[in-house]
Amino acid sequence: MSFQIQSLVRIAAAVVIVAAVPAVATACAPEPSASASASASPSGDAATPTSSPTPSNSNPTDDVALPESCEALYSAPMLATLQSDLPPLNDSEVDLYSTQIVPALEILDSGVPTLRCTWGGPGTLGLATNVSIVSAEQNATVVDALTSAGLTCSETAGGTLCSAQSEVVDLDGNTVARGESHFLRANGWVSTSWVGALPDGYTEDIATTLWP
Repeated sequence: MSFQIQSLVRIAAAVVIVAAVPAVATACAPEPSASASASASPSGDAATPTSSPTPSNSNPTDDVALPESCEALYSAPMLATLQSDLPPLNDSEVDLYSTQIVPALEILDSGVPTLRCTWGGPGTLGLATNVSIVSAEQNATVVDALTSAGLTCSETAGGTLCSAQSEVVDLDGNTVARGESHFLRANGWVSTSWVGALPDGYTEDIATTLWP
């Protein structure tokens, strides 16, 4: 898919968000310290909460290691799309959270091994993705937190895929989409927060790259 980079919207302090994702300003808060330090180491209808799927983490042979670089996280076509539509990769001034769900943030902040990848720069629309290594208990905690927050979760590609999209109104009266997308399988957790649009199949592409 292709979409144009637009100027980053300023979100009003009193904006009303009807969404599964908690209210946050598009001028993003800093990534939790654990996520930022480990380099290898968006009014829409609210989503209807679903029952928590059983985390697909019982097979240790599905365990993965962190990719050596962000480029290694994507298929060649997805990487080309991101480089064309959402440059640059890993702008040092981008501080977007990869999730706004508090229990999930707490796990990220606990020091789990994490590779952080961002696309877009300050003043532009974009996304932030963390790939983290988690325990079976942490996997279950994240899935419970996501479903409790109203994200829609389903079993796919041998793991659990959760997502939500909402809209906010900026200071100029423009409606802007934002959302989250997560994939958990075995010891791996892919968390993504985006503003503006998410490339088609983005999270699924990461899943099939990590678990070919």
